[in-house]
Amino acid sequence: ANTSPLPSPGTRRCLRQLVPGLSAAMLRHYSLEVASPLLRTQSYVDGRWVSAPSVFPVLDPATGQELARVSDCGPTEAKLAVDAAHRAFDSWKQSTAKERSNLLRRWFDLLTLHKEDLAKLITFECGKPLRESLGEVMYSASFLEWFSEEARRVYGDIVPSPNKDRKVLILKQPVGVASIITPWNFPSAMITRKVGAALAAGCTVVVKPAEDTPLSALALAELAEQAGIPAGVFNVVPSSRENTPAVGKVLCSDPQVAKISFTGSTATGKLLLRMAADTVKKASMELGGHAPFIVFDSADVDAAVGGAMASKFRNSGQTCVCSNRFLVQSGVYQRFVDKLGKAMDEQLRLGHGSEPETTQGPLINSRAAEKVVEQVSDAVSRGAKVLRGGKRLHGSFVEPTLLADVTTDMLCTREETFGPLVPVIRFDTEEEALAIANVANVGLAGYFYSQDVAQIWRVSEALDVGMVGVNEGLLSTPEAPFGGVKQSGLGSEGSKYGINEYLHLKYMCLGSLKP
Repeated sequence: ANTSPLPSPGTRRCLRQLVPGLSAAMLRHYSLEVASPLLRTQSYVDGRWVSAPSVFPVLDPATGQELARVSDCGPTEAKLAVDAAHRAFDSWKQSTAKERSNLLRRWFDLLTLHKEDLAKLITFECGKPLRESLGEVMYSASFLEWFSEEARRVYGDIVPSPNKDRKVLILKQPVGVASIITPWNFPSAMITRKVGAALAAGCTVVVKPAEDTPLSALALAELAEQAGIPAGVFNVVPSSRENTPAVGKVLCSDPQVAKISFTGSTATGKLLLRMAADTVKKASMELGGHAPFIVFDSADVDAAVGGAMASKFRNSGQTCVCSNRFLVQSGVYQRFVDKLGKAMDEQLRLGHGSEPETTQGPLINSRAAEKVVEQVSDAVSRGAKVLRGGKRLHGSFVEPTLLADVTTDMLCTREETFGPLVPVIRFDTEEEALAIANVANVGLAGYFYSQDVAQIWRVSEALDVGMVGVNEGLLSTPEAPFGGVKQSGLGSEGSKYGINEYLHLKYMCLGSLKP
């Protein structure tokens, strides 16, 4: 099925309560209408579209309506995909860097050509506003473009030898089959950021997309086939929540898999690492974050508010690098809170992601909404004040929420939220802010606003995170390395460094050379 039926009368009554002015729009018949070749529902293995013994539903998180039924792969199908990738690796690794570069470039061109349909898929299965989905498609394509160029820049080294009769060479070679396990919040970009690097290096891949958002991954497979990516090089095995553990076990423990790359929670990442340990696989992990957003007295408050809006409310707060803890120095605390509340009133609009005025879609499911509500309730019970929002609406919609008088003992300052919640903590000194920011056991991204050059250098170096936004709320780009420290992960993605995650070094000593 490629359309969702009109919501039930009970659902329509609830939707009317979402936001004044949007009720009529929310009563529309929302249809997922994309070009038929891009709406795929079977797994993609060894260059063929293959059905599994059963299927699972993919739902629109805004309405709860079924979008499609997708093949529910289990360990058998996962093993077939690994076998296919292993066979394909023998020939793919022999292809020239230029050949791989050209294929990735064709894939990039096809993503750009079909960006509107790909964006619709993201909006309907993920819930994010269409404008953001279009941004994600172009971000996805940018990784294919970047790594199509990096494929031709995998250089080795000639090292001066200490012996006259020897030459010391360093070669870079692809590691082999890579298991790619991706999240639902960026169902396209998290695939291309990993797969672009893997294919450029000469590796083959098996992709396990999130159970909430398999349609985007399967559309990428369709375009990969159109681009001429050889059979077995790019495989996709969707699975339901129930089958995911068994599929994950195959992808992380099969001896033919040389590398795993995962984006998701820290808890799940640790589990996958344990499974990969027996066969000592190379691993890169982009795990949970708990990003601080610090506003110092010297900051341009208007710029800080703009950065906070961009960082916090993109994808309704469901990004691994979005700000979670807002630390504001006493001298600008009230001004920041007042201006941020006003910006939220003026700029944020809840609704279905396909509506042009929507800036805030639903959270991915009811569990995500319940987590936000739990954190708000805990904060209020400990003395926080709700300045904006605070309520859960129909289904998984949650009002963008602003909390003041937040303290560090509250749940929202100790756990990643993944929702549209802004808890604001007052601090007095730079040392106090850094102590609060660095207490977390994760360190993916951090942000701060200051116009004091000396402070900018001090704080940038002192923050225990892998990425720092200085007077900037959005920092992701294919040219820069993306990764964290502490329990936020291992390795980096994107940039010139990202391809190294799929290569190993081979030292070649060429001896018996006559001087």
